[in-house]
Amino acid sequence: MIQEYNKAYYENMLLQMVEPLKLYFSAGKSRLELGSFAAGYGHRIAGMEGFSRILWGLVPYWKGGGEDKSLLPIIIEGLCNGTNPEHEEYWGDLQNKDQRMVEMAAISNGLLLIPELLWEPLTEQQKTNLSNWLYQINLYSQAENNWQFFNTLTNLALKKLGRRYSPERMQEAIEKYDSFYLGNGWYSDGKRPQKDYYSSFAIQYYCMLYAYYEKGNDPERSILYRERARKFAETFIYWFDEEGRALPFGRSLTYRFGQAAFWSAYIMTEVEGFSLGVLKGILGRHLRFWMSQPIFDHGGVLTVGYQYPNLMMSEGYNAPGSPYWAFKAFAFLALPKEHPFWEAKEEPLPKKESLNLLSEADMLIASQPDNVIAYTAGQYSVLPYTHDAEKYEKFAYSTKYGFSVPRSYCNINDCAPDSMLAFEVQGMLYVRRRCEEYRITEKEVWTKWSPYPGIMVETKISPTVKGHIRTHRIESNIECICYDCGFAYPYEPEETKLLVESNVDEWADWKNYVDEKTKGSMTNVMVKDAKGFSRVAFLQGQDNQGSALIINASPNTNLNFPLTRIPARVCEIKPGVVEMETYVEAGSYV
Repeated sequence: MIQEYNKAYYENMLLQMVEPLKLYFSAGKSRLELGSFAAGYGHRIAGMEGFSRILWGLVPYWKGGGEDKSLLPIIIEGLCNGTNPEHEEYWGDLQNKDQRMVEMAAISNGLLLIPELLWEPLTEQQKTNLSNWLYQINLYSQAENNWQFFNTLTNLALKKLGRRYSPERMQEAIEKYDSFYLGNGWYSDGKRPQKDYYSSFAIQYYCMLYAYYEKGNDPERSILYRERARKFAETFIYWFDEEGRALPFGRSLTYRFGQAAFWSAYIMTEVEGFSLGVLKGILGRHLRFWMSQPIFDHGGVLTVGYQYPNLMMSEGYNAPGSPYWAFKAFAFLALPKEHPFWEAKEEPLPKKESLNLLSEADMLIASQPDNVIAYTAGQYSVLPYTHDAEKYEKFAYSTKYGFSVPRSYCNINDCAPDSMLAFEVQGMLYVRRRCEEYRITEKEVWTKWSPYPGIMVETKISPTVKGHIRTHRIESNIECICYDCGFAYPYEPEETKLLVESNVDEWADWKNYVDEKTKGSMTNVMVKDAKGFSRVAFLQGQDNQGSALIINASPNTNLNFPLTRIPARVCEIKPGVVEMETYVEAGSYV
């Protein structure tokens, strides 16, 4: 029987995720208490965060005519108690750059979208408490990044409800957002080198909400935001493969299917561009992919992690309820049941260029139906986020193979530096953290970088039909060891083979390149099983060309797979200049 992906299907998907949460509300219903581990803002605010984030899904569900309102009285009770200064569960007064400002956006969106359910049933005193609590956002500073629109949405809600608001602060926030604009629909997350999912599930998302709510009052800006969303969609689509997976890149990946929140808001606000069938396919495949992963605990609560529960890859602002920001992907449930979207048939992704330069995102993206690989440079986090080098500065990021984060830099297994050139100096590992210079063209990525004082590296990444060639020029004043590492591959002790071979003729992608240069012997180091492989190949017969190694990556270092092995090339570096070329490929057997 062919599954019908209609509105009821996606409503049930949301409700199945919400149902287990009913057991975890606090006595006053203003907090959702889902776990005992902590974020930097403490347990009380974390509970408030959990309460608010599920509104990103429930609000559009109710707007679109969702019939299950069993949580509505709980939400109203929690909203009233959390904003009542006399109640023991009062959410508290704000301060500068307060996490509660983030959560005000979800509440404000609810007040804008379904005031008949979340506002009108309140008493006058409850309305006063709620509006006074929200107004606090105008009294304190927000971070100079995507946070600015929390102010805009909150003031917009206060304005719509006829309450005190700050047009000055709202306009200031809008202007700051405009200053982040890069072109072709892309924003940076503040005036920073980072171009990650905050461009899509935050900045673009909020701009589309603004266009949706202010179409009649601010038509010029609403048209501008819709046009930017349309342009952004043309290249953001390159971050998705045909299997429904999105590119694992940057911070906040524990928001998982929030990766598709942009497409959901795009559908909800009816931005012109891709057909409804294409949009339904992108969003549907993505949501179904994530529902097939082990991302829930045994109680049905969404965990912190990526393709499995994993606190090690998280950031310090990830609390037990944080992952429910992913519910932003359910904005499309606000569409009425008679909207043509629900009757549209899913279509595959539009034809994409096999290699495409995304200048604004500092990426060269290679697209295959079952895998997207982004070759990137020049991105780094200004603030010290956890594992920032691994989240922004690897040579390549793959939808299929993810990437790894370190347990430590004390040994190569703990470091697990897949898709990196790592240097071992006096027993410690060092990787690329920032590029001194970089250049990205339609065919290659060139960078100049230093992992450690006295070592300077120039790296050129040249994508091929199936993989890529890395050309390194290493100038070192010290003795060290370098590891040129391929993609991490899932490892099962009784199923996965670890191989080192020489003079293998079947690597057409690499062999043709080698034949043009030399007849030297080759070494191929590979991790493979019946499903696919990851390999690194390199020439032998020259000085400093190194030997093969398969890195026994420590458990839970990779975001996609709990246990992996990483093929690598190892070279001893002496003072002087070393030049080396490495071929890297991963995929399924033909």
